[in-house]
Amino acid sequence: MSNKCGIFCNCVDCGIYFDKEDMIKHIELTGELQKVALKIAHDVHTEGGRAHYVGGCVRDVLLGMTPKDVDIEVFGLEPEHLEEILKKEHEIIKVGKAFGVYKLKGHEVDITLPRKESKTGKGHKGFKIEGDPHLSFKEAAERRDFTINAIAYDPLLEEFIDPYGGMEDLEKKCLTHVSKKFAEDPLRVLRAMQFVARFELRVNSETVELCKTIEPEGLSKERIFDEWKKLLLKGKKPSLGLNFLKECGWIKYYPELEALIGCVQDAQWHPEGDAWVHTLLCLDAFARERTGDDWEDLIVGFGVLCHDLGKPVTSFKDEEGRIRSPRHDMEGVPIAKAFLERMTEHKDLIEAVLVLVETHMRPVEIMKAEAGDSAVRRLVNKVGRIDRLIRVVSADLGGVPPFDKSGFEEGLKWFDEKLEALHIKDSAPKPFVQGRHLIERGYEPGTHFKKILDDCFEAQLDGAFEDLEGGLKFLDEYLKKNNPNT
Repeated sequence: MSNKCGIFCNCVDCGIYFDKEDMIKHIELTGELQKVALKIAHDVHTEGGRAHYVGGCVRDVLLGMTPKDVDIEVFGLEPEHLEEILKKEHEIIKVGKAFGVYKLKGHEVDITLPRKESKTGKGHKGFKIEGDPHLSFKEAAERRDFTINAIAYDPLLEEFIDPYGGMEDLEKKCLTHVSKKFAEDPLRVLRAMQFVARFELRVNSETVELCKTIEPEGLSKERIFDEWKKLLLKGKKPSLGLNFLKECGWIKYYPELEALIGCVQDAQWHPEGDAWVHTLLCLDAFARERTGDDWEDLIVGFGVLCHDLGKPVTSFKDEEGRIRSPRHDMEGVPIAKAFLERMTEHKDLIEAVLVLVETHMRPVEIMKAEAGDSAVRRLVNKVGRIDRLIRVVSADLGGVPPFDKSGFEEGLKWFDEKLEALHIKDSAPKPFVQGRHLIERGYEPGTHFKKILDDCFEAQLDGAFEDLEGGLKFLDEYLKKNNPNT
């Protein structure tokens, strides 16, 4: 017999087991992870229980990815019994009071008991959760968000369990909610956003409609930020996730982004369409060039996302009918600040992103003007990490459909060579003249030091000297003309 997906199977109480010729036959984890997970499965089985790999681990393997951790759900054993089994060979960290979640110290393995949830309040924390080891897998999986996350794998029988058609959805690259309980946790809408981007999925029309009925009540900044972080750090095509927010209406909760929709741009420079389309294309260009350094990628990713937020408030049509957006870089700073502060308290991140928004036009302006070394030094000094800004500029250019970009590419090459020649490609200019040099010249430390050192650094940025020796000569001349003790 076969189920509705056409996958040969035999139905059991806890779901549908299947074995399909062209699908992966079994899940094998890597190294120590495989050894530990299999041992737990054997020990649980010996004591009369069943251990299944569940969630992202199963999904990722079926998508051809290598999981770095594994979640194991144990059925048929009481919490105390399971703890005894785990403690024989592992130091465990218990999480949760009314339900069992056990983390193995030193291993990326989480063990959970099946549990039931009932809505009691607002937000993702507004649930009453109770462990119940005697639930069937189908009953336990009903609380999960999407069918692709509601697939289990029995490592001893080497069989998959798929009561909600998650395997079919993976094949069709479709994201579908498991049940109406999906609507009880508004965070799941943002999870859909980042899943769509990460795995290049389309969202089931019924799931889209359900998301339209959900409001983001009670969601904490931290949980919201975590989903946006995954969008930027893991999304293969972030544009898909943002277009999903637009489709389900959740873009209205991010008015700074919503304002980009329909914000017309000059067709000569932006044939791709409005500022929304441009931003999405830029994000996809950024995603293709991520470095793997999460902190740097996060700063640059948010920089790309926010770089044109000033256009809706600055754009107008001039007398010749051309669309202009003067000072959209500067005007975008407070808008980006408001957007970021609603989702994170991380001030270092916000400051780093805002300087990218403010300066994202500067490299092009400097290149066009073939400005002097001073302008380049000052820009690098302001940004701190010029490589971040260059990545934003590159993504900005990548957000425009193919046309003759040779001039821009030559300009970027010119800018890169200039940074190399000035020895500021990898770090901002550092002042040669320090307070100790004033002390060496017999001056007592005080508030007057700041002006002297600031003036010396300004002269350095202007190219008055290029090394410590030149800096000290400048300092001596400066002190002759300006007596700081008077």
